[in-house]
Amino acid sequence: MSTHNNSKRAIRLPMYITITLCVGVFIGANMAGSTSAPTSNFMESLNKFRQVLTHIENDYVDEVDSDELVESAITQMLEELDPHTSYIPGKDLELIQSRLEGNYQGIGVEFNIFKDTIHVVTPLSGGPSQKLGIRAGDRIVKVEGETVAGIGITNQKVVELLRGPGGSEVTVSIKREGEDELIDFTIERDVIPQYSVDVSYMVNDKIGYIKVARFANSTYLEFKEALLKLKDQGMEKLVIDLTGNPGGYLNRAVQIADEILSGRQMIVYTNGKEKRYVEEHYSGEAGDFEEGSLVIMVDEGSASASEIVAGAVQDHDRGLIVGRRSFGKGLVQLPIGLNDGSELRLTISRYYTPSGRSIQKTYTGGNLDEYYKEAYDRYENGELYSSDSIKFNDSLAYKTDKGRIVYGGGGITPDFFVPLDTTQGSRYMNRLFSTNSLQEFTVSYAQENRDWLADMGFDKFRNGFEITDDMLDELVSIAEGNKLAFNDTAFNRSKNLIKLLCKAYIARGIWDNEGFYPIFNEQDEIFQKAIKLMDEADKIAAR
Repeated sequence: MSTHNNSKRAIRLPMYITITLCVGVFIGANMAGSTSAPTSNFMESLNKFRQVLTHIENDYVDEVDSDELVESAITQMLEELDPHTSYIPGKDLELIQSRLEGNYQGIGVEFNIFKDTIHVVTPLSGGPSQKLGIRAGDRIVKVEGETVAGIGITNQKVVELLRGPGGSEVTVSIKREGEDELIDFTIERDVIPQYSVDVSYMVNDKIGYIKVARFANSTYLEFKEALLKLKDQGMEKLVIDLTGNPGGYLNRAVQIADEILSGRQMIVYTNGKEKRYVEEHYSGEAGDFEEGSLVIMVDEGSASASEIVAGAVQDHDRGLIVGRRSFGKGLVQLPIGLNDGSELRLTISRYYTPSGRSIQKTYTGGNLDEYYKEAYDRYENGELYSSDSIKFNDSLAYKTDKGRIVYGGGGITPDFFVPLDTTQGSRYMNRLFSTNSLQEFTVSYAQENRDWLADMGFDKFRNGFEITDDMLDELVSIAEGNKLAFNDTAFNRSKNLIKLLCKAYIARGIWDNEGFYPIFNEQDEIFQKAIKLMDEADKIAAR
């Protein structure tokens, strides 16, 4: 189960800048084990650490937890290296791995917590909850007979209660609209797929759109399926949305790039201290979209594997990159399993685009505060609003296949810059999200009106459904109940955008992502620019 959809999307909102710890780019298998013997200095340092820890354990004035001391020492040691080398304790590893492996074991619901109560946003398609008849809008008030409503439960605690090994059972008590008594469901947990391609649909009779949320184990197959579906629907031109995509497996990025690059062309190469980490990756397999107009959408949240795909497309002049400068993560991590079930994710190489660019932005050791603050600095120095604020290092200039100048040293700079649109944004609108007020309103509305909305059909809903003033009054009332004071000036500034977002989230409650994104993208400035630039992309495709 999930606090988001099984696609695990991250919705980007105007004037709302989030910094997330990038998933990064990984080589797949565990390749632990050095080819070099440890040096005498290394052994001396190891013995010194062992001596110190032994003296603390035996002689320190108070009782100590040696495990905690070692965990702390490991974390602080890695902070001296780089921002992406990390240590993951065993207790956290399963949840983190499920993001990349593409599935987890649980009951299969997307949930949110409104007014201290767990609300089912939607049962995930094909999951055990959907099969038993659990519905969007149901409220989970007991788990295994223990009350979970009104006790201050957290998202993490809900995850702990509802996840579990496949085949195990958990009983939940549901409060359903129109039912006087609680309804008990005994749910057998199962493997729940998580999708990394959020959605694919035809924008018009020729342009297809695919949203890739991250590069997980299943991403290539999902992308391939989406590509073939759109081609069957007549797609001749393609938009690939990598905005907010934090990365993932390098080989999945290579496979997707191979689908859109013809012949044998370099996609990416890596260079590390040891020869086994020096690799070159080329296209070569027959792809399903090697010809046709192509636009890649990126922004400040697009990182690592996303930048590999965008960099290859840009360096080979295959299509246009549209949006804002990407994150700038050019380091590759190797996951190394440790004996106690924890994991070390160690940076073992840098990757380079086909022209030779390293797009890794500067960093000082593993100082995460400084490293991730750089994204906020873009907001402060005006870069998100004007491409003139981007500072290029002339010594890091490279050329694409057709001689265009591109730069390394800090992300992929798009061919066409799209400023962040703040005209309709407001703090009040952002607080509608952070207080869960807008989600609470739209989930409730979709649940109460599910039958007639479903009968209406998505096309009629998209073209004819309107968010009325009465509906907005109800939203404001819910927000006030969540202790968000009404701000008339801010509300009127954001009113049209609030209406569109309400409509998109209501559509999501009925038709999932296939209903959400076509409406959400009506206000997405990068998407709108990408569609307008298709004629320009046609020229590149025809060269």
